Amino acid sequence: MNTYVPPTLVIALGGNALLRRGQPLTAAAQRAQIEVAARDIAPLLGTHRVAITHGNGPQVGLLSIQAGGTWPLDVLDAQSEGMIGYEIELALANAAPNAKLATLLTQVEVSLEDPAFGNPTKPIGPVYSKPVLQDFPDWTLKSDGTGWRRVVPSPLPQRILGVETLRLLIDAGVHTICLGGGGIPVARALDGALDGVEAVIDKDAASAMLALELCADVLIMLTDVPAVMADFGTPQARAIGATTPRKLSQFDFPAGTMGPKVAAAVAMAKAGRSAAIGALGDLEAILRGDTGTWVCPDAD
Repeated sequence: MNTYVPPTLVIALGGNALLRRGQPLTAAAQRAQIEVAARDIAPLLGTHRVAITHGNGPQVGLLSIQAGGTWPLDVLDAQSEGMIGYEIELALANAAPNAKLATLLTQVEVSLEDPAFGNPTKPIGPVYSKPVLQDFPDWTLKSDGTGWRRVVPSPLPQRILGVETLRLLIDAGVHTICLGGGGIPVARALDGALDGVEAVIDKDAASAMLALELCADVLIMLTDVPAVMADFGTPQARAIGATTPRKLSQFDFPAGTMGPKVAAAVAMAKAGRSAAIGALGDLEAILRGDTGTWVCPDAD
């Protein structure tokens, strides 16, 4: 006798969508954005198996400032994963009282040989109107359009530790909040021991890896813009709707912004699955295909 298995979704909430540019970087502002996401996600919990991941760029940067450099980024990644996961689980429990929910701290192994450690690109924390190197001389800062942001290494995930536990929960109908900020970055020493590293993992790449590990039907990345834009920042800028890896290869997407999301969507499509990128609050319209960017496998 065949048993029906609901479709599996991995929904990645961008850190910049949860604390939007121009908004006060406060717990109240983040909770309001999370409640928007929870209202959209809640109706899916009765018909799908859902894993929710989230970014932590603004949040982990704020924690680093508050810690005054006394705590390493891997510990602050864990802290942000717990606090954001708690807020998401609370909002979902209120929006879908009968749903089974769990929030898990997730370690992700990276390689110390990853070139990202020599080329920091991941923006974290607030936007500054001028460089602040005199206050934080160890920081690497890069221009972020209207200001400056701290950037840190963003290595690619090599392995999600404990993915078997995540799979058991999903198979049991427990919707999981995991891989916050791409997971807690750990690396293996020559003796095989794991230790935390100073980085923020590429959350979109980690979400795509999780989606493939769970055999998810779709990866949906919700951010602070309604779609991927071709020729962004020029008079020819236009939204990309349905597309494929081959079509996307003709464009260049910045590493610190849309690049990782496009790369994650392409990885899904090349594995024969689909991914979508769109704005937080547009989830229903994205699933209908009315908005957002859908990346599907090439015809061949």
